Amino acid sequence: MSTSTRGRPRSFDREAALDKAMRLFWARGYEATSIGDLTTAMGIGAPSLYAAFGDKASLFREAVQSFGAQFGQFIPRALAEEPTAEAAMRRSLRDAAVEYTRPGYPQGCLVMTAGVNTNSGEVADLLRELRTRNIGLLTERIQADIDAGVLDAEVDAPTMARYIGTVLQGMSQASRDGASRAELEQVAELAMHGWGRTAPKV
Repeated sequence: MSTSTRGRPRSFDREAALDKAMRLFWARGYEATSIGDLTTAMGIGAPSLYAAFGDKASLFREAVQSFGAQFGQFIPRALAEEPTAEAAMRRSLRDAAVEYTRPGYPQGCLVMTAGVNTNSGEVADLLRELRTRNIGLLTERIQADIDAGVLDAEVDAPTMARYIGTVLQGMSQASRDGASRAELEQVAELAMHGWGRTAPKV
């Protein structure tokens, strides 16, 4: 009996291939990354990609999960470990300056940039839900300090959380435009001057 392996898909390191796909999506965004780009970066053929990961959208979802596990935990970690919302927000912003300018990786945050100009409602919804979830976590932590009397009762937790989230998104884009870690750390410190203030009525 013949023991030829002709026709069998070439074996590959799935985790290494996923990491390469994640970096490509991170650098180029979902829409600008083609299947051809992915197979070239991952070092596999299209049949192997589809067999291992499904379609492009499925691969992207898995890449986003991998990104979150590796690089997206600095905000939840700060919220869990710091004694006050103020300390957690300051740490989150400063950690973002480090994460968004990490040497050897694409700049910025995949979750904030990979969906730009996408025609995929599924991808846009996925990334929006993740960003909204983070705003929710920030809101809960701020509200906890309001309830405990640490922050003034007039502080609006959702607005303050949105403020921090907006600064984070701006820092992500600035890093992609060439802002350095030191510059973003200065932005982080400046942003905290608005901490705990109430927005004027409009």
